[in-house]
Amino acid sequence: MSYPVSNSPMWQPSADRIAASNLTAFMQQVAMRWKRSFDTYAGLHQWSVEHPEEFWVSVWEFGEVRGEMGKTVLVDGDRMPGAKWFPEARLNFAQNLLRSRDDGTALTFWGEDKLIRRMGRGDLYRRVARLAASMREDGVQVGDVVAAYMPNMPETLITMMAAASIGAIFTSASPDFGVQGVLDRFGQVEPKLLFTVDGYYYNGKTIELLDKVAEIVDKLPSVKRTVVARYVHGEGHDLAKIRNGTMLRAYVDENRIVTEIQFEQLPFDHPLYIMYSSGTTGVPKCIVHGAGGALLQHIKEHKLQGDVKPGDKLFYFTTCGWMMWNWLATGLASGATLMLYDGSPFIGRGSVLFDYAVAEGMTHFGTSAKFIDAIAKIEFKPNLTHDLRRLRAIFSTGSPLVPEGFDYVYAHIKSDVQLASISGGTDIISCFVGGNPIGPVYRGEIQAAGLGMATDVVDEAGRPVVGAKGELVCTRPFPVMPIGFWNDADGARYRAAYFERFPGIWCHGDFAERTVHDGFIIYGRSDATLNPGGVRIGTAEIYRQVEKLPEVVESIVVGQDWEKDVRVVLFVKLKEGLTLDDGLAKRIKDTIKDNTTPRHVPAKVLQVADIPRTKSGKIVELAVRNVVHGEAVKNMEALANPEALEFFRDRAELQS
Repeated sequence: MSYPVSNSPMWQPSADRIAASNLTAFMQQVAMRWKRSFDTYAGLHQWSVEHPEEFWVSVWEFGEVRGEMGKTVLVDGDRMPGAKWFPEARLNFAQNLLRSRDDGTALTFWGEDKLIRRMGRGDLYRRVARLAASMREDGVQVGDVVAAYMPNMPETLITMMAAASIGAIFTSASPDFGVQGVLDRFGQVEPKLLFTVDGYYYNGKTIELLDKVAEIVDKLPSVKRTVVARYVHGEGHDLAKIRNGTMLRAYVDENRIVTEIQFEQLPFDHPLYIMYSSGTTGVPKCIVHGAGGALLQHIKEHKLQGDVKPGDKLFYFTTCGWMMWNWLATGLASGATLMLYDGSPFIGRGSVLFDYAVAEGMTHFGTSAKFIDAIAKIEFKPNLTHDLRRLRAIFSTGSPLVPEGFDYVYAHIKSDVQLASISGGTDIISCFVGGNPIGPVYRGEIQAAGLGMATDVVDEAGRPVVGAKGELVCTRPFPVMPIGFWNDADGARYRAAYFERFPGIWCHGDFAERTVHDGFIIYGRSDATLNPGGVRIGTAEIYRQVEKLPEVVESIVVGQDWEKDVRVVLFVKLKEGLTLDDGLAKRIKDTIKDNTTPRHVPAKVLQVADIPRTKSGKIVELAVRNVVHGEAVKNMEALANPEALEFFRDRAELQS
């Protein structure tokens, strides 16, 4: 069962908007540079994957990248993995983010509704300069690892850029991770410095952090110094329990004048970030990303796919444990003002992010599909309460945005907006599919494959399919492929993760469909697809139907091995005070059957008090499946609410 395809767009950019877009300017530049002309996004995309050297040179030039490109663009372009991009290039990632020191606003920051800060570009540069100088004096060198256990606040961004200016590798985890979750990540990569805070806010509460920090540092012998920034408290912190602990203000000496940053000029694929897989099936994989690839890909996605322009206000609701934080940070390279937010998005019954949008003139609003679904459930209508006239684009990722989510955005947030459902992952610190600001938005569809990305959907034999479900793949190399995994010298684990299924082709692990509009629909993770009677079913197809019902807050569905087959088991979290009875269970099953197929109908519908999710808000179908089958969940620390798994354990209803 696929989503019904509509030939009537929900949104179409105006002729003026198309003419003023970065994408139109880019196509004009390409026409002059390479004597190539395109009338459509599809034509531009085809050129971008068939002539990658021309395309990525054009992105470098259009993005005005600071650095030396070199003469060679691509070596071994037929190898995947193994292709080498810009082998002669030299650049510095932080230098490209700090290219301006004018009086413009670099960032704004809201810590829920308690703390509001703004920082100019000149001030940001000076703060990075002081911290980078202190890091150098502390012995930080090219290739060292600097870790941040911090909220999404200005000091985290400053720490990343200071580290990158030196050529150190930055890695981060959000402060809601427990001690073991942090050790599972940072313990593998052995950071030299650890940056953290005294605490953070969540849902109106102050969460203390320093006791956890002390325990973490005790078990990380590689950490030579722990630097603590003030956030929720004033002066006078007692750091006696934290080995080699110091306050950030003392570490950088705020009275010190440092006017210039020494930006190390480094190879294109010099390590910039270490990212982590979700870790729900074992210790997280440590994925190493290069500076040049991340910079070019993010510039492309911001300027071309999202139409981000100098002075725009770019926001994404994210923590520092999710790749969207890294994606957001690069917005400085496109001249955007970053809008940082830390805390719960449901302050003020879901209104705080829209309050922020109005107060700061937000132009690009990034969030998760789950947030859109949640505010739709409580019937919040921002278009009636908030003046969003400056908002041009809404980005959604983290899980599939179902057609009803599109309906809600256009009916109750803003009717004239580019709704760009986007999808990629930590694996590529960016997107395979995303927005097209000069093209239409169709209900339930991601607009397009990303430029320069040979994204496709293939069947089990590896043949491309349109209008049918299959595996999301990328058939040609791209610059933001990971350098590799940490401590994977021969690349065996890296190759196994993405290239075993279809040799020479990146298999991303998403169950997807390519539509007749050249758009895409994601139905869920391939390893979480259901297989009753040998028919593959994407979990998002069931969620879409179940969560239409007003009684259902959220749901999670798994396949249970049963009588030499698989049966579908659906768990529902209901509105407070409601109990699942036979009538509601039947209505849930009938809704699924009427709108999908009989194979989608769950054999069991059971109520739970909560649904487990990762720190970045994704529900964890595999962990629930393990519990249902009596198997161990290998990494509970990856979960934001691991206690919720107990609602699924030893359920008598699943024994019959």
